[in-house]
Amino acid sequence: MGLDTPQRLAVDALLDDPGTRIIVCCGAGGVGKTTTAAALGVRAAERGRKVVVLTIDPARRLAQSMGIDSLDNTPRRVPGIERGAAGDGDGDGAGELHAMMLDMKRTFDEIVESHADAERARAILANPFYQSLSAGFAGTQEYMAMEKLGQLRARDDWDLIVVDTPPSRSALDFLDAPKRLGSFLDGKFIRVLMAPAKVGGRAGMAFLNVGMSMMTGTLSKLMGASLLKDVQTFVAAMDTMFGGFRTRADATFRLLQAPGTAFLVVAAPEPDALREAAYFVERLAAEKMPLAGLVLNRVHGSDAEQLSAERALAAAENLEEGGIVDQESGKAGLRDAADDGSPGVGDAHDVHDVHDVNDMRDVNDVNDLNDVDQITAGLLRLHAERMQVIAREQRTRDRFASLHPEVAVAEVAALPGDVHDLAGLRAIGERLAAGVPAAGA
Repeated sequence: MGLDTPQRLAVDALLDDPGTRIIVCCGAGGVGKTTTAAALGVRAAERGRKVVVLTIDPARRLAQSMGIDSLDNTPRRVPGIERGAAGDGDGDGAGELHAMMLDMKRTFDEIVESHADAERARAILANPFYQSLSAGFAGTQEYMAMEKLGQLRARDDWDLIVVDTPPSRSALDFLDAPKRLGSFLDGKFIRVLMAPAKVGGRAGMAFLNVGMSMMTGTLSKLMGASLLKDVQTFVAAMDTMFGGFRTRADATFRLLQAPGTAFLVVAAPEPDALREAAYFVERLAAEKMPLAGLVLNRVHGSDAEQLSAERALAAAENLEEGGIVDQESGKAGLRDAADDGSPGVGDAHDVHDVHDVNDMRDVNDVNDLNDVDQITAGLLRLHAERMQVIAREQRTRDRFASLHPEVAVAEVAALPGDVHDLAGLRAIGERLAAGVPAAGA
């Protein structure tokens, strides 16, 4: 371990606590958030809790790992969950696991359909600007992830919700984007577009027309001449709904601050990922959001940590260069051989006899020994590389621990392949609960 050994994250205690209602797995992209969220869901369900995992994963690995043909915007029961397979938790009765994949456009459609009459809803859903906004506007995915979280929590069908946050460029987007989208939908731009329908008199309309002309010229160059008309039609149809977007975003934000929520920052033992994790830890503290700890994925270990990289490399060189470290110099070796009755330099007849003996040896044995030496040297070099990786990861972890000694950590061993079934997710869950990497990982 490093100089700054962090406290171990008690994952099972977190999962078993009935007061824990929401676990949010957050972090930079590519660090294993989806696998972590799925493994936590499986372990919690097999310890007796009713769990739903909400994932936002374009690769759809979660569906494959859970044995479901496809995930969509509706929670689906995951087969194969075995009560007690992950130890006896504190849950009442048999655990269940459901999983779903966020469909951000469908979630946006559901908001419209539930807050507008049928005729207005049809007009909104058919509007080109709405279709563009709901399918790919910056921040929409993060906003809808929080919207869906609020919907799941309100249903109260599950006693634990595990959220896999969107694969954003920055982990902080999950907290920032909903506010940005809410501000846009309730901001000055929308109010200006709504103004023509609300401001009477020629003077007011003349003033607005000047501003509209300027905006039309700019927006038309960027997105086409029909954009403004689509936006105005969209705004007119959505007029009564705009205030609700910010209200719901604020409500979900407060839900994330509540005692029943626990954030797990997921990272890999790499400088960029842990730097992002440190930013997120600091941001959660600033927002007064409950941080449970750090999950450090893909940590490497070794069964032979007592053999340093330097000694392994030296041994490999010794084997590859014919054992030069161990052999004696030429004359001394010959003299020593003569002293013990072996043929010396002047004993030509005896040397000839030795050659005859050597010729009788099986040459394949010599080749086999050379092959063994080469293989052994290769393994030693691989071990040296592994020990260098371990040392580099430890230095990176030590830097994080020195900055944030209060953060509990669970280290998860690097696996030799991808997780593709429930057994693999159980294995990840066991490593999460152990909190330390297995030797030789």
